[in-house]
Amino acid sequence: MHFLKPRKAIHELSTSSLSNINELTYVVESDGYGQRIDNFLFSRLKGVPKSHVYRLLRTGKIKVNGERVKQTHRLKKQDKVLVPALRLATKKTAVIADNLVKLIQSSILYEDESIIAINKPSGMAVHPGSRVSFGVIEVLRAARPHATFLELVHRLDRGTSGCLLVAKNRNILSEVHELLRTRSVEKEYLALVRGQWKHNDETIYKPLKIKHDKPGNLVEPDQASQLRTAVTSFSLQKVFSEHSLIRARISTGRTHQIRIHAAQMGHPVAGDRKYGDFAFNRACRKNGLSRMFLHATRVAFECRSNGVKYAITAPMDEELKRYLNKI
Repeated sequence: MHFLKPRKAIHELSTSSLSNINELTYVVESDGYGQRIDNFLFSRLKGVPKSHVYRLLRTGKIKVNGERVKQTHRLKKQDKVLVPALRLATKKTAVIADNLVKLIQSSILYEDESIIAINKPSGMAVHPGSRVSFGVIEVLRAARPHATFLELVHRLDRGTSGCLLVAKNRNILSEVHELLRTRSVEKEYLALVRGQWKHNDETIYKPLKIKHDKPGNLVEPDQASQLRTAVTSFSLQKVFSEHSLIRARISTGRTHQIRIHAAQMGHPVAGDRKYGDFAFNRACRKNGLSRMFLHATRVAFECRSNGVKYAITAPMDEELKRYLNKI
């Protein structure tokens, strides 16, 4: 299920250069109650850049009940959200190839009326970014053009494979987001790292380095108070001659936290081009590992709204299995 070159799987079609959005008024119902104004708008103003939404909020052009609000403002039932008329440049439209749609459909691990769980392939982004025109969520929407609501519950790095959750309605999305905020979701990963792990079971409470800093460097005391702590629990699964297979459980969802914490411990993840070891990664590639060895194996939580206790597991792809057998 390894996915290496997503750009080749789409075609770009030019559309008209400008599009208009007339003035809009939204009345907040139960599906928007308690939601931040910025997230509320992102889900409704499809195609409007987030930076533009933030600019409209900052300048007071978007109003709630006739008043300016900050981007962190949480909505109440029957609030009236006014969005001014917009004239926007239209980007090229990404047409997603059938093989990608089939890949994501075949990667579904579990589905009910509330949740879809996907075994995300490595190398595929979960949403569009500066260098990718589409992600898993766009492919899923292309596979289900009549679905009224499909939104990512959380995210995985592009190089990370494994369990990815998609919500099928606004209420379940809000509920699981609250569970994530209160650290009530169990998330487990398997990672192959450099060297023989000698720390046994250990929980790391370290602030992540600020952007562009080397992860191996310790955070200075005066920096630590300004950074958000990330919590990762590592446990050893198996030791090889030059590698260790470890299980990582995270109770916070900071960007790249497993990769950074593993590097800070002196055991970077195999194939990690950002925080890893160049010579170690090169040796791994020679032995057949063309991707980063980080896989989201399990997600577990309980939803009170539907009474379901979810415990979803995602098997490793064949490349990871072959590499473990080889070493």
